[in-house]
Amino acid sequence: MHRTLNKMAEQVEEPVDNNSNDKVNNGSTESNRNLNNNNNNNDKENMDKKKNVDPELFSCLLQPVTSDSDPDYIGIRRLLLYRKADSGVRRLIDWRCNGKGYASYRNYIRRPRNWDALPSHQSTPGNSGRWLQSTTPPSHLFEVDSWTSSRDLRSTNLPSTHRTSFSSTASDYDSLRRRGAEPAYSFVGMHCIFDQCKAAVTVLKFGHMSSDLLAYGASDGTLTVCLVSDPPSVIKKLEGHSKDVTDFDFSSNNQYIASASMDKTVRVWELSKGICIRVIYGVSSQLCIRFHPVNNNFLSVGNANREITVFNFSTGRIINKLVFDDKVTSMDHDHTGHLIFCGDAQGCVYSTSMDSHTGALSRSHRYRSSGKSKYPVTTVQYRSFSLLAGGPVLLTCTQDGSLSFYSVALEIKGYLTLRCSLKLAPRVHSIRASFCPLLSLEKGEYIVAGSEDSNVYFYDLTRPKHTCVNKLQGHRFPVGDVAWNHGENLLATSDLYGIVIVWKREKTSQDKYKR
Repeated sequence: MHRTLNKMAEQVEEPVDNNSNDKVNNGSTESNRNLNNNNNNNDKENMDKKKNVDPELFSCLLQPVTSDSDPDYIGIRRLLLYRKADSGVRRLIDWRCNGKGYASYRNYIRRPRNWDALPSHQSTPGNSGRWLQSTTPPSHLFEVDSWTSSRDLRSTNLPSTHRTSFSSTASDYDSLRRRGAEPAYSFVGMHCIFDQCKAAVTVLKFGHMSSDLLAYGASDGTLTVCLVSDPPSVIKKLEGHSKDVTDFDFSSNNQYIASASMDKTVRVWELSKGICIRVIYGVSSQLCIRFHPVNNNFLSVGNANREITVFNFSTGRIINKLVFDDKVTSMDHDHTGHLIFCGDAQGCVYSTSMDSHTGALSRSHRYRSSGKSKYPVTTVQYRSFSLLAGGPVLLTCTQDGSLSFYSVALEIKGYLTLRCSLKLAPRVHSIRASFCPLLSLEKGEYIVAGSEDSNVYFYDLTRPKHTCVNKLQGHRFPVGDVAWNHGENLLATSDLYGIVIVWKREKTSQDKYKR
């Protein structure tokens, strides 16, 4: 009986062993096939990778070697940036909308995770509902995340290019990524870049009622005058100041520029000849300057001696003076020329009456900041009309990051009423802000400002939360000044490395209606 059971057990075990061996053999064969397929796929990917990306090249662009650089540090840096370079190239290759514009690429990289599963790709979360058609030919040089540093710009003659901003933080930007940008703040990309300046750009402005005449002053005392029309070019470089150019202004016909400087002088330049035709010497640093909007023979200058001085443009003689409580750091005229609005080093804003015939000055009102700490006013800008205020308004910005929006009562000699304010991060440098005129007749009050994180931010002062509606990336150093041209289609920004970028705004239905 025992032998019979053993024989039955052997008979039962034999087919089991055969089946298991067959499964093992089949499994090993399949695994070998999969391994071979994986190897083939990896070989194809490696071949494609070699064709599409050169990691050493992109690492060089990300961290260029300079004469004073440590080779060991550069090598380690390149090694660490290998994956980042590879990732950036893969992102560009994977982009389905090559040939589009800056806004399209920006919105593409913000797409949701299930973007490929969506039924339609006609819009993305960060866009205004449609892809932007670029006016420039398809090229990686015109993409916002191309790997070109500001040092590379100095060794290239390209009039327009992009480069990455490696540091960017904003309190409201996370919500911006979820909501999307305002439609009228979509930018096609960079129109042109001026990188001839070797020092920090302290102030820049477009010409009076001009869409293509741009000038900027620098900390080395130079003034550069450019044309941003195609092709962009530098037409004049004005040299004469020995210290920082703190401010300048165009005459009403754009034939002259009056500049103020830390070297205690005011200089008047004739643009057609590119020469200084008059030098006015002072006893302290000249901090801000404006031509009178009606009588261009009057030139108002604020200085570190707590004064606003009115000069005769033709003779250079002093017409009148008015003393304030502290250094006059910024100023602007109203459109009638009867008022001067100015800010001082303690954060106070003044309304000053001015006689357009005699140049006589008289203080009318003063608005003091409510905070305990006092910071200089870096921006004072007047606008003749606002739909929200129903009349003229004034924008001020102080160095602690406080933006204030006032309504102006012209019938009460420029009395100011605070309508709204916004507190940004404190700044170490003097950073300016500006109204955004393109949406002045729509809801909200929009302004644009530079920042020390190298980005340009757009804010809506009327929103209680999530005031940031868009930002532009392209600078690698703190952005000090911003300026719109008269046509409202170009925005110029400058940084402390001497780079000036002119951004081109996408055409909207409002622009077509205006025309």
